[in-house]
Amino acid sequence: MNRFIQALEKHFVPIAGKIGSQRHLVAIRDGFVLIMPLIIIASFAVLINGLPIEAFQKAMASAFGETWKQLGSGIWNGSFAILAILVGIGVSYNLAKSYQVNAISAAVLSFGSTIIFVPPTKDASGLTLAWLGAQGLFVSILIAIIVTELYRRLVKVKSLAIKMPKGVPDGVARSFADLLPATIIFILMSAINLIINVLAKISLFEIIFNTIQKPLTSILSSSLPSAIIVAILIHLLWSFGLHGTNILGPIMDSVYLPALEENIKAFGKGVAATDVPHTITKPFFDVFVHMGGAGTTLALIAAIFIVAKSQQYRMMGRLSGAPGLFNINEPVLFGLPIVLNPILIIPFILIPVVLTIITYLAISSGFVPKAVALVPWNVPPIISGYLVTGGAISGVILQVINFVIAVVLYLPFIKMGDNQAVKQQENAS
Repeated sequence: MNRFIQALEKHFVPIAGKIGSQRHLVAIRDGFVLIMPLIIIASFAVLINGLPIEAFQKAMASAFGETWKQLGSGIWNGSFAILAILVGIGVSYNLAKSYQVNAISAAVLSFGSTIIFVPPTKDASGLTLAWLGAQGLFVSILIAIIVTELYRRLVKVKSLAIKMPKGVPDGVARSFADLLPATIIFILMSAINLIINVLAKISLFEIIFNTIQKPLTSILSSSLPSAIIVAILIHLLWSFGLHGTNILGPIMDSVYLPALEENIKAFGKGVAATDVPHTITKPFFDVFVHMGGAGTTLALIAAIFIVAKSQQYRMMGRLSGAPGLFNINEPVLFGLPIVLNPILIIPFILIPVVLTIITYLAISSGFVPKAVALVPWNVPPIISGYLVTGGAISGVILQVINFVIAVVLYLPFIKMGDNQAVKQQENAS
């Protein structure tokens, strides 16, 4: 085991560390983080609109009229319906910020460039809004990165900077300094869009969606092997002190948030939560696998209280219990520790894989509805299981089952680690 850990430290950890700090992936991750509050609000709005309780629906219609659902629809239009635009702006802003250039200007250029590629409606009276949502996510991220890279290079070309006389407000001066770079970027983006339309007869959004995004989302959001691989990679990275959730965040968010968006949209149209399209979404992991945080460490804390006798383990259990209820597990990860601990790394990686398989089987069999809402990451278990499944008690039952299984699997490893801690404690005394 020690040799295996040393080999991973030597070959795997440096590569993972570089990936985790790669500026473009960090910008994508932060772009999603920026809009997460809007997505959570929108998912709750749709959940309330489509809550399958006839008495509730009648009461709301009686109190506010038949148009009461427009409130939730308006929130949807301002969030999920323009998801690609919002993420693109966030990615461009964070990427430009990392280069220490004008982040606002880069984000505005990214927004404008994305709109250039959006195909018009059939009567040419407007834009096809379908491509501004999750369907256009890959293109908006791609454009955001390309435009920001062009912008940060062009603004450094002194001959392209229009200098204003002294006394001109800074905001105006910055706008004119960006005029020529923005002109070049817009002309280039428009020319690329024209070439694509002439040669391919369809938009860039349709090309990317049909060839990359749709197949990738379909495979990763419905495939158990892909979910197992994700679970292993997240926890393998965490085992060496690397934030696995953040490192894989750009990939997971790009695939699993659009899948969740399709589920929420279908649920809002009256489709039962068991019949919405995608089994594996972001809440699949957050709610049913990562209870207490990565590694289902809330179960580990419970196992400590059941069998641990050493002062070290019991003290860490007391200190980590309250944060663990809200899915904050850094105290136990680094304090126990789990990171680089040969004994606890095994269940830390194994248990999420087991729970991934159980959760997949429970949802795909119809026992538990699929996720139709996104809850904040720090919502405690039981509450989260009820909310993301559209108010299904079976979601809570699955969380309880997963938690008990995780506790049972942690017990022998906690006992082994605690025995070592007891011996060390006795030797020290």
